[in-house]
Amino acid sequence: MEQTGHKEIVAGLDIGTTKIVAIIGTINEHGKLEILGMARTESLGVSRGVVTHITQTIDAIQKVMKEAEEIAGYEIGKVNVGIAGQHIRSIQHSGSRMRENIETEITQKDINQLIKEMYKLVMLPGEKVIDVLPQDFTVDNEKGIHDPIGMAGVRLEANFHIITGNIAAAKNIVKCVAGADMEVDNLILEPLASADAVLSAEEKEAGVVLVDIGGGTTDVAIFKEGIIRHTAVIPFGGNIITEDIKHGCAIIKNQAEQLKVKFGSALSETASSNEIVSIPGLRGREPKEISLFNLACIIQSRVEEIIEQVYYEIRNSGLEKQLIAGIVVTGGGSQLKNITQLFEFLTGMDTRIGYPTEHLANGTEDITSPMYSTGVGLILKGFERLQTNTDAETAVDRKISEKVETPSKKSGMNNFLDMIKKTSDTFFSDLTD
Repeated sequence: MEQTGHKEIVAGLDIGTTKIVAIIGTINEHGKLEILGMARTESLGVSRGVVTHITQTIDAIQKVMKEAEEIAGYEIGKVNVGIAGQHIRSIQHSGSRMRENIETEITQKDINQLIKEMYKLVMLPGEKVIDVLPQDFTVDNEKGIHDPIGMAGVRLEANFHIITGNIAAAKNIVKCVAGADMEVDNLILEPLASADAVLSAEEKEAGVVLVDIGGGTTDVAIFKEGIIRHTAVIPFGGNIITEDIKHGCAIIKNQAEQLKVKFGSALSETASSNEIVSIPGLRGREPKEISLFNLACIIQSRVEEIIEQVYYEIRNSGLEKQLIAGIVVTGGGSQLKNITQLFEFLTGMDTRIGYPTEHLANGTEDITSPMYSTGVGLILKGFERLQTNTDAETAVDRKISEKVETPSKKSGMNNFLDMIKKTSDTFFSDLTD
């Protein structure tokens, strides 16, 4: 977060498998997100959401940030960065604590203590708890409480949605950002960022599935009663569809991607068997003719596989019959023709495309594309956490004046990030010696 005068500037950095996007924005007087600058470049050092080539990724980050800064007219020092990849897992866990004094009200400190205990859970080797999201609370056997602050009670219990990830993958993201002479302000789970950009509060309350189809992975987030209930990362995305077209039609990757974007359809029955596309031959060879029906058949078979994995996660959540708002599909892969019809056919759930337009005060046709949902969501999450910290500081100042003990202002994610940064600092000091 940067501050110029009274204007607060937040930057989001979406490090994806196919593209790296930098977006700089501010909140205007109407509470809407005003985009000040945006840039994107091809991502060559990332595979399935995980950094695989540090140098290439650093170069790409430097390029997009410089372009975005020049457009916005601001120099950025800190960015909100998304984390995804198939190493991300989610589990449900519960915790409880006995309070010493029934006369005092339950405070944020009690909740923070419960959250802190969740970070001590034993994970698989190489895994760490990234974020702990409270779902509901129980106070002295009174269940289903969403906000227990201010209540009286001895025993406080809570159900948590816990997100874990590979510690090395997170370190590599922080290394790349630091290598581009910036600092990670917040490390944010990408499906949660996308959800903020494209879902309404009513949809989250009614029950909805967010499906973010990226280049390397498909992220799933399920909400009910306004609370995140389930998250998952499926290791298939738009790139694997392109690879299938490449092999199935015996063409090069760039041609396969262009075919998918311009002529592809997720439903073969809508494609005419008589329509043919001519692809230029390589180095003077004869052009290759490809049937749009055959192209649609290749695409449909792979998209069906992705949808089946999504539907498995929906059933696995136990909320299949309670998701009134159905499915919202976003990300670059959602732009595939007829994809909502195929989702509805295979799942029986209402489906729409999610555009990051609801919170935008301005925006070109580019920024309102579903492929930028994560980038827009990262900025929204950045402002949300900025507001949380501001509220916490106000509360701390008030408590200090009252000489009352105060809870820590740091969130669990920031504590996780601090741990990552310590090891990354060692990496870069070694690199520059």
